[in-house]
Amino acid sequence: MSAPILETRSIGRTLPGTPPIELVRDVSLTIEPGKFTTIVGPSGCGKSSLLYLLGLIDRPTSGELLFEGREVGKLSGDARAALRLRRLGFVFQFHFLLPEFSARENVMIPMQRLRKLSYEACAVRADMLLAELGLEGKEAKTPDKLSGGERQRVAIARALANDPILILGDEPTGNLDSRNSATVVERLKRLAHDEGRAVACVTHDLDIAEQSDVRVEMLDGRIERIHRR
Repeated sequence: MSAPILETRSIGRTLPGTPPIELVRDVSLTIEPGKFTTIVGPSGCGKSSLLYLLGLIDRPTSGELLFEGREVGKLSGDARAALRLRRLGFVFQFHFLLPEFSARENVMIPMQRLRKLSYEACAVRADMLLAELGLEGKEAKTPDKLSGGERQRVAIARALANDPILILGDEPTGNLDSRNSATVVERLKRLAHDEGRAVACVTHDLDIAEQSDVRVEMLDGRIERIHRR
């Protein structure tokens, strides 16, 4: 077994109130490179709340969160944002592309924020990523000129812009028809199996969950069971 990219040790997230609201309770989990992991369960069970903890968007209120062996759950907001930009990529159900920007420009945004490449080099890498996702010739099109499946592939290219080791998806196929959904899932699987990245997605689609290497089943904020292929 490879060393995990991400590990949680009894993490939880509780919102203050009377009574307090437990979104995630006592979750211990490893996310490994080369594996496509899905997180499933009924609505309101804590899937997305767990994903936002894994993605360093929210901060756990208990337990430990380790990224590449380093405890990161207690980092400052700025430090977590910098780590997300460098090492994580996100794909959501709604692509969140900027409508006034072209596909190329949308993919360039994370690279320009990281400030490691020149504008020209960012554009070249954006075009390369779009071509790998079957979007060659559509680099200059704005989102309204692309189909739903094409927009989601642009979102995947944007998630890959800074060469992240961990890709997280929150219902990344939830807005797509079956054909486009299959295309997106195959690409996510290849990111894990062929490129050695860690990929973890929340999904309500049990057909997608059946294709994963690791299926995490949640209920009431906890992990009920983990299936490994």
